[in-house]
Amino acid sequence: MSEPARDDVPTQPEHAPARGMRALTGEEFSAAQAVGGVRGLVEAVLPGLVFVVAFVIFTDLTVPLIASVVAALVLVVARLVQRTPVTQALGGLLGIAIGVVWAWTSGEAENYYAGGLLLNAGYLVVLLVTILVRRPAVGYVVEALRAGLTPDAVRAEAGREPGSDGPSPFAALTAWRDDPAKLRTYTIATWLWVGLFALRLAVKTPLYFAGDIAWLGTFHLLLGVPLWALVLYLTWYVVRRQAPEGA
Repeated sequence: MSEPARDDVPTQPEHAPARGMRALTGEEFSAAQAVGGVRGLVEAVLPGLVFVVAFVIFTDLTVPLIASVVAALVLVVARLVQRTPVTQALGGLLGIAIGVVWAWTSGEAENYYAGGLLLNAGYLVVLLVTILVRRPAVGYVVEALRAGLTPDAVRAEAGREPGSDGPSPFAALTAWRDDPAKLRTYTIATWLWVGLFALRLAVKTPLYFAGDIAWLGTFHLLLGVPLWALVLYLTWYVVRRQAPEGA
């Protein structure tokens, strides 16, 4: 049994806005909550900001790389000390580590951002393919969230014996494809994400090849969390208009 809530501990409202992609199925949307609040924003922005500022000041690769890694490590350690979830901070550290290794081994500062550019290109191609084959990716994400298809649910379903009673949570992942309205909605929503990745590549790729670290780093930040939150809201709005009764 769960411990009853104490009067001095604020409880989360039943329909409070959710974090990350889970916000797509919420009744309300909060950009601040979606990015993890001020702390989530800091964890997403700080290491990259430190790298840009340090590079502009020192015009040398070593100090910015070390400074960005230290910033990312501090954020992870702070999470560990406070015993709060470290997933977002660890994800940021991994991204920073890839950029640092690439830039360090090549000796080119712009390669700090090379991994991100390739990742955006990969997402762009995958999303376009899902649209072309009439299987828009956003549909799978939203329907999985609505069906409560968590990692635990997936493991439980995998261990269930054939012929067991009860609907399979996997059924929702394909049922929506027979609904023209949902297919249209999820296609529009997926195009929003195609636009996000295309815009990032269109702006940052020329700066990468020009080696303009100051502007590349600036647009990396501007087209990062702020743009992600905007597209997430637009996706939520599009999906919410097509939400089933009572969702």
